[in-house]
Amino acid sequence: MRSTKSEAAKKWDLRVHLLFYVVANLAQVITWWLYTPEQFFWPMWSLVFWGIGAAFHVWTVYSPPKSRAVL
Repeated sequence: MRSTKSEAAKKWDLRVHLLFYVVANLAQVITWWLYTPEQFFWPMWSLVFWGIGAAFHVWTVYSPPKSRAVL
């Protein structure tokens, strides 16, 4: 399947994704720290699993394109 987005659009989408990742997870960590610092660090789940998704997004944007074999 061929992507119709330009490289600049893909990089912009990645930047927006990473910005939301940082802001949302920072808000969760601050909430945890203000209200339940003595309890389990529950923001870990979002940091880890959303982080995996963000890592795959970085990988897809910056990995070299696959060459297609011409028969």
